[in-house]
Amino acid sequence: MKNTAIVFFLVLLTQVSFGQDWDWGGPVDPLQKKLNIRHYKLEIEFFPETQSILGSNIITFSSEEKLDTLRLNLIDGYQVERVTMGGKDVEFQHQNDLLDIIPIDCTCDQVQVFYGGKTPIAPNPPWEGGFTWEKDQLDNHWMGLSSQGEGSQIFMPGLDHPSSEPSEGVDLLLTAPKPYFVASNGHLLETTETEDKISYHWATDYPINVYNINFTMGIFTEESLEFQSVSGEIVPMHVWVLQENRAKAAELLELLKVSTETHEKYFGAFPFPKDKISVVETPYLGMEHQTINAYGNNFQFVPMGDTQYDWLLHHELGHEWFGNKISVADFADMWIHEGLTAYGDFLFYWEHGGPDAYFAKVKGNYKYILHAKPVVSAPNSTEGESYHGEIYSKGAMVIHSLRGILGDEVFFPMIKAFANDERFTYQNKVSTKDFTDFVQTYTGQNLEGFFGLYLYTTELPKLKVAKKGKSSYAISLQGIDFSMPVEIETSDGLVKMNLGPKPTQVNSTIPPLVDPNGWIMMAR
Repeated sequence: MKNTAIVFFLVLLTQVSFGQDWDWGGPVDPLQKKLNIRHYKLEIEFFPETQSILGSNIITFSSEEKLDTLRLNLIDGYQVERVTMGGKDVEFQHQNDLLDIIPIDCTCDQVQVFYGGKTPIAPNPPWEGGFTWEKDQLDNHWMGLSSQGEGSQIFMPGLDHPSSEPSEGVDLLLTAPKPYFVASNGHLLETTETEDKISYHWATDYPINVYNINFTMGIFTEESLEFQSVSGEIVPMHVWVLQENRAKAAELLELLKVSTETHEKYFGAFPFPKDKISVVETPYLGMEHQTINAYGNNFQFVPMGDTQYDWLLHHELGHEWFGNKISVADFADMWIHEGLTAYGDFLFYWEHGGPDAYFAKVKGNYKYILHAKPVVSAPNSTEGESYHGEIYSKGAMVIHSLRGILGDEVFFPMIKAFANDERFTYQNKVSTKDFTDFVQTYTGQNLEGFFGLYLYTTELPKLKVAKKGKSSYAISLQGIDFSMPVEIETSDGLVKMNLGPKPTQVNSTIPPLVDPNGWIMMAR
C-alpha cells in the first residue's frame, strides 16, 4: 500500500460515526448491472491502537459498453482520499454509502481507490457485523471481521451484491504491527518485514463472494497437516488458535480433518484445493469465510461415535460446498446456502453416531421450526429480508424429507451430483428453481407440489387417520393437492405408501403409526 500524507491519516482517525444499519442484496443497481468485476487487489494496514485501517483497492473490471459512472459501495464512515485510473486522479463522489467515479476517457480496465479511517465496530457479531477489536488473555491485540449481513462495503470499496464475485479472485496484502499474524483467504504467497511491521500477501484465483473476503489478526499457534482429498490432490490444512489455547490446536486440527472427510463423502472433493482448508480462532462465534473459516466456539467438542464433534466447525466448513462453491445471486434463495449446510450437520450424526443419533438430531431440529415465514423469500430480497432461522431449520428438513421420499440409493448420488454440477458452481450462480428442476430431472419425479408447499408457503398438510372396521384405517393428508410416499408402521411392519388428500386404506390389527421416523413435516 502506498504511503499517504500524514495529515490525511490524522483526519481519518477522527472518523467515529457509523450508521450501523447497512444491508445489501436486493435489486441490482442499474449502474452496477453494467459492471463485471474480474479481480480485487486489496491492501490494508491495521492500526489496532486506534482501531483504524488505511487501505487501497485496485478493481479490475470489464463492461460491454462505455461507462459514464463507475458505482461502487463503501460506507460513508471511511474517508476516500483519492481515486485514480491510468495513473491519473479522477473525479468521484462519496455519499449515502456509494462511491460514484467518473472515468477518464481511456481504455482503462482498472480503478484504484485510496481510503481509510476508524472501522465500524460489530454490535453483535456475526449477526450484526463489523470489526471486533479485543485483547487475548496475554494482553495481545485480537481483531476479527464479520460482514455477512453488511457486505464488503464495511471494509473495502467494491461492487456489493451477491450476484457479483470477482471472476479472477482476489489478492490481499495485509500489514500489521510486529509480531502480529494476519490470516486470510487463499494461499500465502509472501511475507515481508520492516523494522516494526509485517506484511502478508494472500491470494486466490477462485471466484469469491465479497462478504467471504476476510482477515483475522492476532498472535496465534499454528498446527497443520497435508490433507489427502478424495480428488487425489493434497490440500494444506491449517488451524490457528490463540497462544493461550495452544493445547487445543492439535485436537481442533483432527476434528477439521474428520469433518472434511465427512463432507467429502457426501458432497464430493473439497472445492478449493489450490488454496487450503483452514480455521482461525476469532473473537466472535464463527462465519464461513472461503478457505479461512472463523472459529469461536471455545473448543466445545462432544463425543460422536468414535470421534469428536464441534457443530460450529462442521457447519462453517460445510459452507465451502454450499455458500462458497455453490452461491446464490439473489438472497431470496439463501436457504440453499444454509439449509443444505445444516443438512450436512445432520449427516455428521448419521456417519459417526448412526441412525439413532441422526433421527434424534432431526426431531430436535424440527421442534424449533415455527413455520412463520416461507423458506424462499420474495425475489430481489436483501440479506436482512431473507435471513431468518427457518432457512436453516426448515431448509434442512426439506432436504431430509427429500431423502425420505427418494430413498438413499437415489438421494445421496443426487445431492452429490448437484454439488458438483458445473452449471451451478464457482462463477455460476444457482437459484431455487435451478435446484428443484435439477432434483426432478435427476430423479424423474414430479415434486412440484412438495417444493411449492414447503419452500414457498408456511402451510403443513394435516394428517387424518380414521378407523374403518376392525382392522382397517383410512389415512390421508389434508390441505394439499398432491401425494407423497410416507412410511407407516403397521402390524405387518414398516410399509411405504403414497398419501395425499384422497384416503388410502391401510390394514393393520394395531393403530398405525404414520411417519414414525419423522421424514415428513405435517400437522398431526
